Amino acid sequence: MIYLEIPKKFKPLVEQARQVGEHVFRPISRKYDTAEHEYPKELDILASLLKGMNEGGGGTGAGAGGLSEKKKADDGKNRNGGNMATVLGMTELCWGDVGLSLTIPGQGLGNSAISAVGSAEQRKRFGHLWAAMAITEPEAGSDPSAVRTTARLEGDQWVLDGEKIFVTCGERADAVVAWATLDRSQGRAAIKSFVVEKGTPGMAVDRLDKKLGIRASDTATVSFTDCRIPKDNILGSPDIKPKRGLSGAKKTFDNTRPIVAAMAIGVARASLELTRELLKRDDIVATSYAGTQLTAHAAEAELYRMEAELEAARLLTLKAAWMADNKIPNSVEASMSKAKAARVGNHITLRCVELCGAAGYGERQLLEKWARDSKILDIFEGTQQIQMLIIARRLLEKQSADLR
Repeated sequence: MIYLEIPKKFKPLVEQARQVGEHVFRPISRKYDTAEHEYPKELDILASLLKGMNEGGGGTGAGAGGLSEKKKADDGKNRNGGNMATVLGMTELCWGDVGLSLTIPGQGLGNSAISAVGSAEQRKRFGHLWAAMAITEPEAGSDPSAVRTTARLEGDQWVLDGEKIFVTCGERADAVVAWATLDRSQGRAAIKSFVVEKGTPGMAVDRLDKKLGIRASDTATVSFTDCRIPKDNILGSPDIKPKRGLSGAKKTFDNTRPIVAAMAIGVARASLELTRELLKRDDIVATSYAGTQLTAHAAEAELYRMEAELEAARLLTLKAAWMADNKIPNSVEASMSKAKAARVGNHITLRCVELCGAAGYGERQLLEKWARDSKILDIFEGTQQIQMLIIARRLLEKQSADLR
């Protein structure tokens, strides 16, 4: 059974992540929003803090790199492991700053893929790396089965050719987890993921994108030209199994979509808290929940509604993470949490800007920045429309060919 309280063993992790968000991220948030592509050197001091978070979380981390292998629970006991710890920690970090959370050394989304799909030997071998995720291509966006980057086996090496766009931390990370097809004629079943370390001949960062939000995080275009990597750098089995197409990708997304939901919850909560504080100063809202939506000021009633929506998203996210830790299939719940939290988060941050008027639009407060940052959370790891399509397919028991 899922419990709604924060597990006792994770409370130190949550508190430490909150301290990082408040005392490390927020003071430099505007600085690196303005200085896009400049590496936040202050994040280097997080090494010891992240170690503390790992210890507080029972061996798990506060960021994406904290995900651990899911072990089957056969004793009927409730499990709260790496997925729950990561969701709780990421919520607090993104309460501080989303862009900075995405560029913490060693906490890339590629690390989640290695944790979800890699063997025990690969998790040990690549555990020290900061790994970015390289999925999207110029002609393969929300549909990962349309990947055109190829991988062919020559002797004891894989040879990769292709281009990836919108790679978060593609320049800063130590490696990328690149998705490529072994045989285009076999569709999604032939798509596998490969670990390509920085400095590998044939891999190049072609450009960095200028963005609306999350400017503290670099977003790169990465190309592979006759890029050769060791044979054992493929994550999972190299065998093509038509009935298990994109199984590695699904495992990865089941882990990472609740993380993105947690990001949205964190930034939305930050916006709501600051908005309530600013409106209190102007005596627009009450200092406590003394009234009801029927008797409250219109702005306060709006805050009530948004807080209720945010709580619903939070509970969905905790459920998806809990199911993953207890080895319960959570594809539907992962997509539900991501779709709900991302939509709600985007709505809340934008509405808070409007409610606060000049204070919301100006740069003296972080509200307008949070609104810009939140937009990407409704796009990457699968857009709102893609999440709804996935949910519909699962609930209606339809294949992708039957429901597009």
